[in-house]
Amino acid sequence: MSSPLKAKSALADIAVPGRYGRTHGEAGIVISERVGLGLATVAARKGKTDALKQAVAAAYGVDLLGSSRIAQGSVVSFIGYGPGQWLAVSESLANEALARDLSEKLQGLASISDQSGGRTVLRISGPHARDVLAKGLPIDLDPRVFPLGSAATSVISHMGVQLWQLDDTRSYDIAIFRSLSESFWSWLTASAAEFGYEVVPDRA
Repeated sequence: MSSPLKAKSALADIAVPGRYGRTHGEAGIVISERVGLGLATVAARKGKTDALKQAVAAAYGVDLLGSSRIAQGSVVSFIGYGPGQWLAVSESLANEALARDLSEKLQGLASISDQSGGRTVLRISGPHARDVLAKGLPIDLDPRVFPLGSAATSVISHMGVQLWQLDDTRSYDIAIFRSLSESFWSWLTASAAEFGYEVVPDRA
């Protein structure tokens, strides 16, 4: 019996685990690709925002926020990126399963679009994570203005990104379009080389 087809990461042959750039001392940043995530955009239908918030609270135990913040749940997190619009992210509802679950539970209240195969998500952490991102990101990531739970839709080196901070360990998740994955990886690794960087398997 043939095995089912399995999606391949856009960086599968590029993001090779190991230490790169400056080799002495602690790695300045650590990079891992978040593989197998469920990703979907959620857009409230006209006049349905309040009903959508109630449905999300009932189905996922999450209070949707109207700003560029993370509403974190045990199964699904919702990242605001525009009025009535969120990026839903899930580890347990992997790949297309998230969009199916959202479509079933939020039927008639929101337009759902699966993004699992169209985005690459990288986790960037380490003592120089902010220094590296500052080379291309026109947003101040200082905790005083970008505190824990913040999110932003912006550009890095002219490439559109969604960025959010889920924990207080100087760790950021960045979603980029799959077609830009190699270009973004080239920028990221070139920017990180002076600090030394380590590529590690997904630890989520």
